[in-house]
Amino acid sequence: MSDEIAPESPAAEAADSSPDNAERYLRILEALLFASAEPLGKSDLAPHIGEGADLVGLLKLLQERYAGRGVNLVQRGDKWAFRTAEDLNFLLLREQTDNKPLSRAALETLAIIAYHQPATRAEVEEVRGVATGKGTLDLLMEAGWIRMRGRRRTPGRPVTYGTTEAFLDHFGLESLADLPGLEELKGAGLLSNRLPANMQVPLPFDGPLREDEDPLDPDDIDGQDDEQ
Repeated sequence: MSDEIAPESPAAEAADSSPDNAERYLRILEALLFASAEPLGKSDLAPHIGEGADLVGLLKLLQERYAGRGVNLVQRGDKWAFRTAEDLNFLLLREQTDNKPLSRAALETLAIIAYHQPATRAEVEEVRGVATGKGTLDLLMEAGWIRMRGRRRTPGRPVTYGTTEAFLDHFGLESLADLPGLEELKGAGLLSNRLPANMQVPLPFDGPLREDEDPLDPDDIDGQDDEQ
């Protein structure tokens, strides 16, 4: 009978492709992720481990090792971060220091963009049934939760908006597929009864520009959104 011990999981098997270095790589990834306040992507982590190492396999193994601990390794879009285990979040509740909490209009706008992205301001207004001030969009961009994606290929070329990885991280979502349902949004106060009764929740799109979107103009990239 062979004394060889099989890997504990597919992730462990992937990481064991270089057994002499796997543990060292895991320690490096652990240190980098613990030291960072923001989620880190492959481009942030890959330069610090050996060329050809299975980065995803290593991250999955590290995730498994922390699965039952007070801190978990979680995925946020294409990035990774250590976060408090969900069942212990109540221990780390912090006193609210923001003197300007998001208004209902901002929360509704954020929710509509999350589900309808890429969405223009006019499309948000169509869903809400009321005008959406540019200041509301600016506030959400300042919070880091939405971004300008591109410009719609329609008259006036309005800016399209989508959510960010910071949005996923703040709300504890691995991807947009984890967004709650419509009734859950209403129950949380993110959508009001003013919204149409027949409103449907579409599948949000957060990939590259779609065929109906053009790249942002240079002025947009510089933060000068001239949408009317």
